[in-house]
Parts: sequence; structure tokens; C-alpha cells
Amino acid sequence: MRFEAFSFGSIRIDGVTHEYDVVIDRGEVHKRKKKLSKEFRDAFGHTPLSVKEKIPWECRRLVIGTGTGALPVMKEVKREAKRRQDRPSPAQKQRLDDPVP
Repeated sequence: MRFEAFSFGSIRIDGVTHEYDVVIDRGEVHKRKKKLSKEFRDAFGHTPLSVKEKIPWECRRLVIGTGTGALPVMKEVKREAKRRQDRPSPAQKQRLDDPVP
């Protein structure tokens, strides 16, 4: 996946320009569905990323792109990301549980 350019309100991924917020989940680009976070907009000036949105937690690395830096990320999202980072994934847990030769 190649990120070729971005500016306020626009990002080009693999030659396709998206003029909306995107979520990339396991290699697929989707439009961000921020309706569930709209209730927090007045407090932030922009619609923040909240835990009410469908966040693709089942990934190797979660990247929250702010583009020009305007996307607020709520504390609950950061807290959940930290919690998940500190918890081993099923694959990591399997490696931890494997017997030592």
C-alpha cells in the first residue's frame, strides 16, 4: 500500500484520491464512519475519533493518521490502544505458551 500524497481533506493511496477520512483495515480502504462520534464534535471543534467508531483493532499496528494534525483522538481511544498493546495477541500468546525445547 502506497501513500502518495495528502493534504487537508484529501489523501491519495495507490493512485486513488480519497476526499474523505479513511480507515484501512487489513489492506482495504474504507470511508471512515464518524457518525457515532459526532456527539463529541462541539467539545473538539472537529469530529474526534472515539471508541464508539469501528476501529480495526485486529491489526499488527494501528496507525491513526491525522493528516494535517486536525483529527482529535479521544483519551478513551488512547487508553484502549494502550490496553491492547499491553495484552498479547492470540499469536503472541501461543508463542508464549509453546514449550521451550
